[in-house]
Amino acid sequence: MPGATVNAIPTRARILYASAELFRRQGYAATGLKQIAAESEATLGSVYHFFPGGKQQLADEVLRVGGRFFLALYETIAAGAVDLVSAVRDFFDGAGQTLLATGFADACPIATVAGEIASTNEVLRAAVADTFESWLDALAEDAVEAGIEADRARALALSVLALLEGAFLLSRSLRSLEPMRSCADSAVALVSAALADSREASRR
Repeated sequence: MPGATVNAIPTRARILYASAELFRRQGYAATGLKQIAAESEATLGSVYHFFPGGKQQLADEVLRVGGRFFLALYETIAAGAVDLVSAVRDFFDGAGQTLLATGFADACPIATVAGEIASTNEVLRAAVADTFESWLDALAEDAVEAGIEADRARALALSVLALLEGAFLLSRSLRSLEPMRSCADSAVALVSAALADSREASRR
């Protein structure tokens, strides 16, 4: 929490923030509650006080809070864009800028844990699934509002999200924005094609 006075930030918030950073950097299994307590400058007792369910409860909330933040970021960008194509382009551009600004350290707030626990922890898998569904719903709703048929809007949202998540992984691995830019072009092309088809269908 750069620039913030630790004592001015509630203990629970410090624990959540530290957990989010650690889970994102090193994954769920490699992150222990003692490390979380140390990073958040809290006691281990405080961690259990706020999260009596231990690391699983803490991770569940971290995933859901991070997901809501990412969703709010998309909604803010989309609200300021002139159309759906611009919204998608701007969001990918913003993702690339974040990767550069953090030395390719930060990306999707849930992807690291998602890939690790999808087959091993049903509670956290459900948290990840709920988060992804909220993102898909937001993009699909925007696509429907833009005139795209509902079934295609859902498929479009899935494709765009898959491109974004893949771009995060490849860009971080290659330390290059080339994958993000290429996937942005593909996402924009998909959205543009869907919009063109919907306009053509409305003229028939």
